[in-house]
Amino acid sequence: MTESNELPEAPPVAREIFTGEALERARLFAELLAGPGVVRGLLGPREVPRIWDRHLLNCAVVEEAVPPDSTLVDIGSGAGLPGLVLAIVRPDVTVTLLEPLLRRTVFLSECVEALKLDNVEVLRGRAEELARKRVFDVATARAVAPLDRLLAWSMPLLHEGGELLAMKGERAQEELDAARPQLEAFGVRHVELITVGHGRVEPPATLVRVVAGRSPRTDTRRRRKR
Repeated sequence: MTESNELPEAPPVAREIFTGEALERARLFAELLAGPGVVRGLLGPREVPRIWDRHLLNCAVVEEAVPPDSTLVDIGSGAGLPGLVLAIVRPDVTVTLLEPLLRRTVFLSECVEALKLDNVEVLRGRAEELARKRVFDVATARAVAPLDRLLAWSMPLLHEGGELLAMKGERAQEELDAARPQLEAFGVRHVELITVGHGRVEPPATLVRVVAGRSPRTDTRRRRKR
């Protein structure tokens, strides 16, 4: 009988999503998550059997929504989900893994080195600290915070027209409705719910896609200074 905490083999669909060298990197990352990731408390032991279906593949299909040759910041990257997975599946994307906790950044740095990824940087810090110092094309987040807080963290990190791709579950619409005041305050251009991974993962992953605009509050401050 299979032990409850045993890492399964990569499912057949993994070969379609992770092609070439990406598949071997994904396999190694799965082993790192199931080993040091569990030991250090970044992933629960009960999640090990679901590493492929619930974590790696679910995160990898987000690449469908990421424009080519983008710069991407993964807010509260944790164990590297989805940021490190996206770096594996999309070598054209430059990924910054932003994480405030030291033990997690140490794990992420070790993973980047083991996976030999040259399109990733690990940065210890909070989104608020990085605001207005760096700007990106895309921001991602998974299981970090409700959408209203994610907007406050991500919008200052995006250039006008940049996109927040927030991975959400069944309550995505509820969170979106609750965040309407923040969406208006930040002057976003567009917001929608999208699903990715149709025909590849079940269920498809749900994203809240927010296109950054110019904050009306920022414009007001600028006018007052003139």
